[in-house]
Amino acid sequence: MPTLFDPVEMGALTLPNRILMAPLTRGRATREAVPTPIMADYYAQRAGAGLIISEATGISREGLGWPFAPGLWTGAQVEGWKPVTRAVHEAGGQIVAQLWHMGRLVHDSVSGLPNISASATAAPHYAHTYEGKKDYPQARAASLDDIKRIVADYAAAARNAIAAGFDGVQIHGANGYLVDQFLRDGTNMRADDYGGPIANRIRFLREVVEAVASEAGIARTGVRLSPNGDVQGCHDSNGPALFTAVAAELERLGVPWLELREPGPQSSFRATEEPPVSPAMREVFSGALVLNSDFDVATAQAKLDEGLADAISFGRPFIANPDLVERLRDGAALNDWDVATFYTQGREGYTDYPTAKEQEAA
Repeated sequence: MPTLFDPVEMGALTLPNRILMAPLTRGRATREAVPTPIMADYYAQRAGAGLIISEATGISREGLGWPFAPGLWTGAQVEGWKPVTRAVHEAGGQIVAQLWHMGRLVHDSVSGLPNISASATAAPHYAHTYEGKKDYPQARAASLDDIKRIVADYAAAARNAIAAGFDGVQIHGANGYLVDQFLRDGTNMRADDYGGPIANRIRFLREVVEAVASEAGIARTGVRLSPNGDVQGCHDSNGPALFTAVAAELERLGVPWLELREPGPQSSFRATEEPPVSPAMREVFSGALVLNSDFDVATAQAKLDEGLADAISFGRPFIANPDLVERLRDGAALNDWDVATFYTQGREGYTDYPTAKEQEAA
């Protein structure tokens, strides 16, 4: 069986190891969603990952409601990303852009626009805004014209990602954001061809995949899903059936890799008692399967040994350990991350975590 440190192919991408950097929102862009120079330093430091999946990146002003998160809908944003991708490549790494529409999880005080979703619903909990946490407003249901426009926004963002130097893209279909809102019957109450039975609720994701692949190429297009449990108020009455059908559709479309965030009951981030759906999805999806959530070396390798995964993505460990792959290979101790600086601006808690070699030399 392969180890975490063996290469793997994911469509057009040949990765030097199976330890991926999961997408991690960090909030270091400008208010205009333009990447900043310190983001090039941050990602280049982590170029030892088999593949870097960028932080979630807005496809439009309407779809981006997180303060200081980056975008890919303007020329300035494309130019801002170019030094980032160049720095990663010069450091020997590969990076794909995660394309994001937050749907009902956008707050209008951040976007300046009304939020939108599969149906007219409001998310629970609170939105992060420039003025602090606020209640989510109720979203309006997307019209058919809205859906066409948003699908076109995904295509444009994919085109911009390739122009910015990314090696591919990942469609964010997880964590209760817009694609997830269309997939799940707890948030999709539509009575048209985008709602009702599972086959209809998959339609929006299918159209997004086809639009993105038309610009980036299907061999450079991945998808992220969170198939088990309620996420930000987004849930389904039969998740295993839904996400097994989604995996079968992605197989039909030729998507080469799929990342699944699958927390368990002991997860430190959005725990759930619902069992993983990845075994059933594995049976109908022949592409590379990447699992995510609370893994260490032993549990990650076990998933590879069982044949349930081809790679594992690590999130918070990469925040505090820019040399995570080397540390895992050498059995070195890991730095602890500082939650207080996850979403602050500046270098503190971002580019100032030391590598193991730096610690040894100190």
